[in-house]
Amino acid sequence: MAGRTQEALYAEIDLELSWSEDELPQVKRTKHVHSLHPYLGKYVPQLVDVFLNRYFAPGDCIYDPFVGSGTTLVEANAFGALSIGCDISAFNCLLSRVKSARYSLGELELALRRALEKGRRQAPAAADEATPWLRSWFAPRALEELLAFRSAIASLQPEHADVARVILSRAARSARLTTHFDLDFPRVPTTQPYYCHKHKRTCRPVDEAAKFLTRYSSDAIRRIREFSELRTERSVTVLHADSRTVELPTRPDGVITSPPYPGLIDYHEQHRYAYELLGLVDRSNEEIGAAASGRSRTALGAYVDAMSAVFANTRSQLAPGAWVLIVVNDSQNLYPEILENAQLTLEDRVTRHVNRRTGRRAGEFFEDILVCRGQ
Repeated sequence: MAGRTQEALYAEIDLELSWSEDELPQVKRTKHVHSLHPYLGKYVPQLVDVFLNRYFAPGDCIYDPFVGSGTTLVEANAFGALSIGCDISAFNCLLSRVKSARYSLGELELALRRALEKGRRQAPAAADEATPWLRSWFAPRALEELLAFRSAIASLQPEHADVARVILSRAARSARLTTHFDLDFPRVPTTQPYYCHKHKRTCRPVDEAAKFLTRYSSDAIRRIREFSELRTERSVTVLHADSRTVELPTRPDGVITSPPYPGLIDYHEQHRYAYELLGLVDRSNEEIGAAASGRSRTALGAYVDAMSAVFANTRSQLAPGAWVLIVVNDSQNLYPEILENAQLTLEDRVTRHVNRRTGRRAGEFFEDILVCRGQ
């Protein structure tokens, strides 16, 4: 599709599923809880909205076997549908639960404010409380402030503590010893001043975390409050499990999902700071299509086998005739085999243009929506 005019490109795609920057600016793509914590590889909530209105009705149950940051669950709930999400990543499950849960907003805000104040008054934590990874990636002051907040939230009610843990993770991401222009994939800690491509000047590595904890606490409260005005009473279930073998608590009426692409992102490593700070269970060896596995013929074969198992297990637990909507950039043409193995019939394949104005990852990008049903 390279070199063609925008008009020619858009003549062949579904305009209801493709938006320009003017039509869908970042502030709308990251509305309310969808920007509670940075997350690579998520699709825009407006895409899920279109699917829900085209293929489902309020009261249906929607399943996402790769729940990621919880986009499907949040939008399904606002639509009035029940939802189930599954993920192998403990952090993804934490983030999805926090985004989709119902809170007493006054109690939540008070709990977070108290935790911030308690963390500020807390004596500096001993360095041996931190893992070697944490000590290498954070300046001493920043690490002390993160550990103090971690200690302060330990006594909170579980639902409040989960929100605080997401805030702690987000602050840790910003407080790492890395350049301002490479928060997504930093390779080694940055300990000296550097020329910043983002700010066009010399910058210094971050040496504190308290300002981020304060800023993100306020932001989290605001975003959760905004979503509370849209949230329905429909149930949301998040399962920390392998979608190849998981047994669902109820029979879903359909699927909306965006699976990981082969050899692109290590989803556990993406949030390594959260695993180190929060002591989350690391199941990275069970990731499907991890970047560390590469894109060799063997790796792609393993990806096909794993995805076939996911969708076969999913199909076996769906209601008869359920829609299965898969958003994917199938550049390797792997999904015809995956769908055949899983006994899913491809009803339609819709191309959409993806708005990717996100820093160094900007540029033309297209993906497909595979509209399927069980055989």
